[in-house]
Amino acid sequence: MTKTQPRNYWRDDRCAKAFWSQYEMPAYQQLLADTTEWMNPAPGGHWLDLGCGSGRLCRALWTKSGGQLAELVGLDVAAFNAKSFAKLRESLTPPPGDKLRFEAVDFSAGLPWDGENLFDGAVSGLAIQYAESYSEAEQRWTTDAYDQLLRDVHRVLKPGARFVFSMNVPEPSWGRVGWNAMRAFWSAKRKLRFLGKLYGMWSYGGWLKREARKGRFHYLPAETITAKLTAAGFTDVEHRLSFANQAFLFRATKR
Repeated sequence: MTKTQPRNYWRDDRCAKAFWSQYEMPAYQQLLADTTEWMNPAPGGHWLDLGCGSGRLCRALWTKSGGQLAELVGLDVAAFNAKSFAKLRESLTPPPGDKLRFEAVDFSAGLPWDGENLFDGAVSGLAIQYAESYSEAEQRWTTDAYDQLLRDVHRVLKPGARFVFSMNVPEPSWGRVGWNAMRAFWSAKRKLRFLGKLYGMWSYGGWLKREARKGRFHYLPAETITAKLTAAGFTDVEHRLSFANQAFLFRATKR
């Protein structure tokens, strides 16, 4: 019996747009700052952003490099995010032109390049944990797609390149993230709009947590993530807590 694949809301325009405004939330601002601190984009570098969303990490990479990256590629399963990248391209200084591009890619099927040693660094914000794979033979969700994605990232990175990414902790408390966000509520100009966005992210967060409990998505302990990175070939693995303590931030190096 073949399992009917459940809906993946990450592909939907509405879900993509709901997370465009997460940068307004204090927890996300903390995570963005922590991630940016660990990124090391050098002039002339080629960088990859996995699950780029509206491009906040791409903006941080471009800014931190002084606008001197040779290539910055954002991948996301939601094609709708191309609209955000069009606006992002117009707002950056100096203008990136075709150095910044968006590609609609479902990285559950791997990365779209066959070669090796292509990028000087890779980042990902709360995204690679959603690489999904289902085994018809075993009739269960597996970590195969997630494990393959780590191997693919290692393959396309150049020796010495760094992979900086975040993943939610096991059983993340979206309520804590939401409560943390209320600090920004009082300064929001459009408070009802702010609450609507917060509710949208909280609703999708409930779906993500339910699917993670089934094994479809991967909210893993830090030691498990470290072991998987090591198995994929990474070294110098470090991690810290961020996102109101609801996410691990990792960095690892390809040797």
